[in-house]
Amino acid sequence: MFVSAFSGEGVSTVAREYARCEAAFAKRPVWLIDADLAQPSQMQAVTEDAGRFGPPGNLAGASPDGSAFFRLAPPARDAAGQDIPDHKYLVARPFLDNRLWVTRFRVRNLSPGQRPKLNDQSSYWTALRQHAQTIIVDVPALDRSAAALQLAPQMDGVILVLSEDEGDIQARIDLKSDIEQVGGNLMGFVYNRARSPRLARRPMGRFAAL
Repeated sequence: MFVSAFSGEGVSTVAREYARCEAAFAKRPVWLIDADLAQPSQMQAVTEDAGRFGPPGNLAGASPDGSAFFRLAPPARDAAGQDIPDHKYLVARPFLDNRLWVTRFRVRNLSPGQRPKLNDQSSYWTALRQHAQTIIVDVPALDRSAAALQLAPQMDGVILVLSEDEGDIQARIDLKSDIEQVGGNLMGFVYNRARSPRLARRPMGRFAAL
């Protein structure tokens, strides 16, 4: 799972590029799960970058066994009053000749007053693991949602994305501590948008090559 303390640090871009690199060498499909259930954007971003991800395949369901890592409150019902399973609200498209699958939550299909809520535990990840080489989860920044802290205990590992131009250090330290406190396994950091260090000018003349 990729996460940051502040919006705009580039988590979605880093997760997407990591997924693309994984898919290039994976023997089984790589799944990029867009866990931003309020503002899903990964599928659109990948679709608009056909030069690097290829044309999109047909839209399909994103749950292999009918499970989901979220639930709708109140539950969804069709025109006949029958319950609509939560997993029907998560769809996926294949890219890179079916080597990469990207999900999207169907937020526009929600009824007025409906909200998705993350499950504290879910069989979804275990079920999807049977069909994936790697599962990469993109969650919203902590300043916008607590989804990262809810999902962290369910992940094999968490990677923090830090941008040189965004936020303060203490907030990143707090996020690291919070992830570990809820039982998340912090795997490492990605330092994004780092500026190149300035090099001191060399003296002119015969010393310039030293």
